[in-house]
Amino acid sequence: MQNQEIAIIGGGSWATALASIVSHNVKKFHWFIYEKEIIDHIKTHKHNPQYISAIEFDPSKIVFHNHVKEAIDAANVIIFVVPSAFIKPLMGKEDIDFSGKFFVNAVKGLIPDDNITVTQYFQEQFSIPFSRVGVVSGPCHAEEVALERLSYLTVGAEFEEDAKQVADLIRAPFVNTIISNDIYGIEYGSVLKNIYALGAGINHGLGYGDNFQAVYVSNAIREMERFLGKVFERERHLFHSVYLGDLLVTAYSQFSRNRTFGNMIGKGYSVQAAMIDLNMEAEGYYATKSIFEVNKKFKVKMPIAEAVYKILYEKCNAAAEVKALAQKLK
Repeated sequence: MQNQEIAIIGGGSWATALASIVSHNVKKFHWFIYEKEIIDHIKTHKHNPQYISAIEFDPSKIVFHNHVKEAIDAANVIIFVVPSAFIKPLMGKEDIDFSGKFFVNAVKGLIPDDNITVTQYFQEQFSIPFSRVGVVSGPCHAEEVALERLSYLTVGAEFEEDAKQVADLIRAPFVNTIISNDIYGIEYGSVLKNIYALGAGINHGLGYGDNFQAVYVSNAIREMERFLGKVFERERHLFHSVYLGDLLVTAYSQFSRNRTFGNMIGKGYSVQAAMIDLNMEAEGYYATKSIFEVNKKFKVKMPIAEAVYKILYEKCNAAAEVKALAQKLK
């Protein structure tokens, strides 16, 4: 990844936070944002009007694009930060040559209906070798990046040198980076933690307290361990920050949109009403169905993920489902 030209694909809160970090580590980078009016606003006012507006940019360091192919063609390191539900509509009709490019997934979700990880989708759709994909994840909310609070990110890639070079792009005085080679494990772990955080929000909305939540989260990490061990078996330590740390911050933080979404469901909101009120994507909603479908093949014991699925997709009573779940936790 020498002579790097970097492209950030996406204009949401996490894309904005990553763009801010990258902007301090390169002389210039490319940024695809779907809405031209947001691009025009950043050029004029130096901040994203919709997400993390406290972050100020130097527009002279950014080459803006509102056509995704142009942005990808212009770069050789692609950091993809588009919510999983919108990836196929955005990329499905594009004919892009990824030869010589390194693709980095910074999305915490599966491709709906296909029920595969984001890197798997790009490998299949655009013939990208496994050696040319990576992933960025960890307990790192965009809002705290904007506040420059100390955070940690893990970069996963097959080869350590590639992971280190991506890590150099997203390192900052307030962002420490960790290297891993567990690409699929990190992707699936980040998907599962969104489901569990959504469930934690449901619990909170129903009035369950910290004592129950602690038991719930400890069971969730064991459920994650069972699933990852069956789907993508390899040596990993789930107490590392990219797994357990990300689960904890997403289940407990005030900045967690999945927890907030679940809290609304627990308080009696319909799924549609919660989505409208949140006004942001809760990846855990789509992930819940995808993991349910994936697990039909693997048949892992997943009482927490199943309870969340029943509440969201079968419209089962949340209070009754959590009460039944509570009898299964240890």
